[in-house]
Amino acid sequence: MDQFLRTKLLLGEFAFERLRNQKVVIIGLGGVGSYAAESLARSGVKHLVLIDYDTIDLTNLNRQIIATYDEIGCKKVDAMERRIKKYRNDILITKIDMKVTEQNLSEILPLDSNYVVDACDTISVKKQCIRYCIQNKIKLISCMGTGNKLDPSKLKIMEIRKTSYDPIAKILRKMVRDEQIYKKIWVICSTELPIDTKTPIISSNAFVPATAGLLAASFIVSDVIKNENRK
Repeated sequence: MDQFLRTKLLLGEFAFERLRNQKVVIIGLGGVGSYAAESLARSGVKHLVLIDYDTIDLTNLNRQIIATYDEIGCKKVDAMERRIKKYRNDILITKIDMKVTEQNLSEILPLDSNYVVDACDTISVKKQCIRYCIQNKIKLISCMGTGNKLDPSKLKIMEIRKTSYDPIAKILRKMVRDEQIYKKIWVICSTELPIDTKTPIISSNAFVPATAGLLAASFIVSDVIKNENRK
């Protein structure tokens, strides 16, 4: 029995094979990135590049799919690999246990990548990710803020110029405008106003970041199918 039988029935054999041959980079394995990695692995993508420098702690248990009591203190890249290998014995996983910065991003991201999922929290890295992916013709889906949000149905895949409310998106819109970037930049952004929790600590939950991660995976699968159907 083929473990991807039901996926192939939905996508078609040729589109599935095209999806299978994609190399996808995921920057950040938190609430968003861990669900993106999970969904892409279960969809059949053959090569995932997992980038994160952090370890799992107690506060991750409420929202990260890799976070369990047994994994507390473990590196996120290792935990994600262990989880995926439990249901995929044919996948190639490249782990990069390093903090991505604006300065080292070009050295870390493989030039032969097909897609990058930006699930990091650092605005300077998000900016550089846009520049790098445009320069090297790598498709990018970037996640905006999911903290202090409660309604996952307000998350949408949209072009950066169409975003509103989100403070991260506002900064990136200005960058795109100032640097005269005309190429479409696709992001996952919520139309929900952030909830004021009266504390500097960013709140989160199990379903908003997870939905953003699933949308990131969906964007890639849909784009692959679209390109295959154009042939």
